[in-house]
Order: sequence, then C-alpha cells, then structure tokens
Amino acid sequence: MRIVVPDDNPPALKGTPAHDRLRRIGDVEVYDSDATDPAVLAERLTGAQVAINIRGRTNFTAEVLKAATALKLISIWGTGTDNVDLKAASAHGITVTNTPGANAVAVAEHTVALVLAVTKRLLQSDQGVRQGGWPRSLVPQLRGKRLGIIGTGLIGREVAGMAKGLGMEVVAWTYHPDLPLSSRLGFRYLDLPELLRTSDIVSLHLRATAEAKQFLNKERLALLKPSAIVVNTARGTLIDEAALVQALKENKIAGAGLDVYETEPLPPGNPFVALPNVLLTPHAAGMTPEVIQTGLAMAVENIENFLRGKPTHVVAPPR
Repeated sequence: MRIVVPDDNPPALKGTPAHDRLRRIGDVEVYDSDATDPAVLAERLTGAQVAINIRGRTNFTAEVLKAATALKLISIWGTGTDNVDLKAASAHGITVTNTPGANAVAVAEHTVALVLAVTKRLLQSDQGVRQGGWPRSLVPQLRGKRLGIIGTGLIGREVAGMAKGLGMEVVAWTYHPDLPLSSRLGFRYLDLPELLRTSDIVSLHLRATAEAKQFLNKERLALLKPSAIVVNTARGTLIDEAALVQALKENKIAGAGLDVYETEPLPPGNPFVALPNVLLTPHAAGMTPEVIQTGLAMAVENIENFLRGKPTHVVAPPR
C-alpha cells in the first residue's frame, strides 16, 4: 500500500500520531512543498493507492485523476471538497472522503470573534491608541441584534448556539431547512430577502458549489441595511468581491470580517487591504491544535475504514 501526502505545506501531518498510524498501514511519502502545479501533483501520485489531501489549494482535476491510475482513495483533511473533481473521481473508481465537523467549533469561534471585533471596532481602537489618540466612539452592543446565518450545517449551527449565548436573535436561510434543528437551537428560518433586509450581521456558511458561486452578489448586497456587517469564514467564492468592495467604499454597509477570499493568499494591491472598515484574517479560522489533531485522526480513520471495506464520511463514491 503506497500512501502519498502531496501537499503537507506548511507541515501539519509530519511527526504526528496520525503520521505514525499511517506508517502502520503502508509505505508513506510526505511532501512538504506545494502541489499546485498539476504536473507535480500527478507525478507525486504515481503508483499511490491512497492520497491524503492537506491543502485546499491542491486541485485534483479530471486530468490529474486520469493520470493517477492506481489511486483508489482521496482522504481530505477538512470539510471542503471544491478542489476535487468529484464526478471525475467517481468515474475513475476513486472514493473521496472528508472530515466533517472537525473544525466546526474553531471556525464558529473565529466567526464570532470577527463579529465582535468588527462591531466593536477593535482594530480601529487599537490603532488609534497606538498612534496617540483616544478614539472612544460609540459602538453597537450585540444583545438584541439580529444575526442572519446563511447555511445551517455543522458550523452554522455552532455559530447559532454561540450567538444565542450572547443574547442575539438568530435567523437563518439554507437550501435545505431543518425545522426540528431550528426548534432545538432556538432560531427561525426566513426567506432570503427578508433575512438580508433585516439582519444586523450576515454570516456565510455555505459549501462552495456551482450553485453558491457569488451567492452574495451586488443585488443581494443592496438589500442590506447601511449598518449591517458581512462575515465570511466559509469560502471566498460565495461573495462577489468587486460588489462587496464597492459597498464598503460607498458605506452602503458598515463593515466586513473576512477569513476567506477568491484568491489566496491575497495578491498585492487587493482592494480589501486599503479599506478601513474591513477586518482580514488569513484563512485561519480552523487553525487550532485541537482541529489539527482531530481532523488528521479522522482522515487516517477514513483510510482504515475504507481498507476494511466499511468507508466512512464518503462524499463521492466510485462508480
């Protein structure tokens, strides 16, 4: 059994208990550099039956999967699958698994941190004091404010629980409403236009699918209140970034907290960098020691279960 980790950069797996577990399964080769070049990725996968995908920037395209003739399983560390051509994987007899929920609490905490930091203008206050000022401007309190959650999967529902703990009113929209869940967690589903028009904070938690591409577009951004804040810890492709930049520049919304972007890392000259009403973090919401340990263990467990003939957390079965 040849197991390849083509993209452990920066290192997350190497030297961990999960790495030791892998060595008990087969021969393991860990690459500590990027595999963003399709030719490099295809070469690294040569002869491998199993691949562990560490970084979302590594794209398992149809061409790469066609070349990986021995590959039977891609075990993704993380929830997102938008970097794998799932149809091509199924067509080539490759099972794809992921690790749902491993980062849910961490990402939800980061989401709430962005909500607090943007609402309370913490970055501006810190900078003002450091520059010799004393910027004691009035800022909103969160208790009683309406949080509109778009997407009520594992992360969205964690955010809902945390927001309820802060005394916020939580409303939500999703493609597949779960009424028992909303009753249990104490939030209401609204139609999308009403959620956008009435929410003080809108937080995105959808998967990156073709249907959700630029979900928050110019028309939907125009529905938001001038005092509203947008938070995105899901995927950068969910927002029309040009439209968001325009809305922020023209103060059509109050601010944004972003952890994800269409292009990562942010390229030089990206307009978000110059905007004072945006708080930026480097796709780090799920980066905690607990997430790394739990997620890697789940990724390896998915391999073990696949080899036993009882695959778990399958997102794309083989044809």
